[in-house]
Amino acid sequence: MNTDKELASPMKIDLSEERRQDLLQDLHGFFSEEFDEVLSPYRAQRLLEYFIKALGPPLYNQAIADARAFISQKLDDLDAEFYFPEESE
Repeated sequence: MNTDKELASPMKIDLSEERRQDLLQDLHGFFSEEFDEVLSPYRAQRLLEYFIKALGPPLYNQAIADARAFISQKLDDLDAEFYFPEESE
């Protein structure tokens, strides 16, 4: 059996209590609709911890890569958009 320490995310992802409760409520609704199953609060909490651990790092890294590509593209466009040729004497 996994301990709480083993399921703790290697990334420090701090969810506000409100956000955590919203996600837990979403999990309850999803399982109810998709699987016709009622999740106990304990199982919902454990699933949320697992998803944060398993999906948090790759999604975070992808978001950083996407942001880097977006900013890089905008910086490349900066010259084309705002470059003014210098007059030669």
